[in-house]
Amino acid sequence: MADESDSPLLYSSAARGVMSPEAKPEEELEAHFSLRPSRLQEYVGQTETVETLEIAIAAARKRGEPLEHVLLHGPPGLGKTTLAHIIANEMGGRLTLTSGPALEKAGDLVGILTHLSDGDLLFIDEIHRLPRTVEEFLYSAMEDFAIDFVFDKGVHARSHRYRLNRFVLVGATTRVGLLSAPLRDRFGIFRSLDFYDEADLVRIVLRSAALLGIPVLREGAETLAKRSRGTPRIVNRLLKRVRDYADVRGDGKIRALTVHEALALEGIDAMGLTPLDRRYLRTILEFYAGGPVGIEAIAATLQEESDTLVDVVEPYLLKTGLVVRTSAGRRLGAPAYGHLGLGEPC
Repeated sequence: MADESDSPLLYSSAARGVMSPEAKPEEELEAHFSLRPSRLQEYVGQTETVETLEIAIAAARKRGEPLEHVLLHGPPGLGKTTLAHIIANEMGGRLTLTSGPALEKAGDLVGILTHLSDGDLLFIDEIHRLPRTVEEFLYSAMEDFAIDFVFDKGVHARSHRYRLNRFVLVGATTRVGLLSAPLRDRFGIFRSLDFYDEADLVRIVLRSAALLGIPVLREGAETLAKRSRGTPRIVNRLLKRVRDYADVRGDGKIRALTVHEALALEGIDAMGLTPLDRRYLRTILEFYAGGPVGIEAIAATLQEESDTLVDVVEPYLLKTGLVVRTSAGRRLGAPAYGHLGLGEPC
């Protein structure tokens, strides 16, 4: 990558539903994987988490042991899956990916566990959504590297213990409070990922642009960073949308004005808020006088699922102070009134 101080024009390089950190359209998957860093040294942001993992991985390799089980918590799009890929690369193990909702019965999990080799990693996304019967199989698998089968019933019941290879479980969740205490306590490394600051997001834009071969000016990268809700997955997706706009309506170079015009078509404002975000804020303001109001009432008014609001919409609004969560419900924060062009009520 060119030195950022050499020229205002930086070349960045790969691929062509914009603001949801959860959505991964099929046509973007290959490009998305090409943008993933493969080593901890390449990973941008989350400094304390990266340092913790560097130490733990180095210690495990020095002792010739598998890494402790890792639990990563944070809003969608902050790099939990990317870190799982990196841990597998650093430890030299094979990575198996699944998710809590996909493991409907204990047999689904047992089939995966019995095919893991020593040092392999099992990544379970949205681990808080594991059915209880499946979760209970994980207890002995994580702690003793064994699973117990019970044959027959009643007086003829017999128990058989099957030994597993020493694997590493990496769990990811957006709702850590929904994890049961027995499961949570079996993770040796527990790290929470936070939203990225603007400087780190600019670095991500420049790196992704270099990989994709997109000419981007510094001002364009900074404008993209400001509108990406502190989320790397979103900033990469916006970069591709703006790239398309610059190719068709501009000269192919990403400037601040290009970003503004392209994202205006997507309904994304200067703070990175989407039409759903603004509807959420206006619902609290217009229907409930600024709050406080319960999340179920907001969801019913918006005709959206409450889980969507809690997992996708609210984290960034809470982080920026646009919404405040109280014991009585949600209410608008002072910045929300300014963003909506209104004075805060007395």
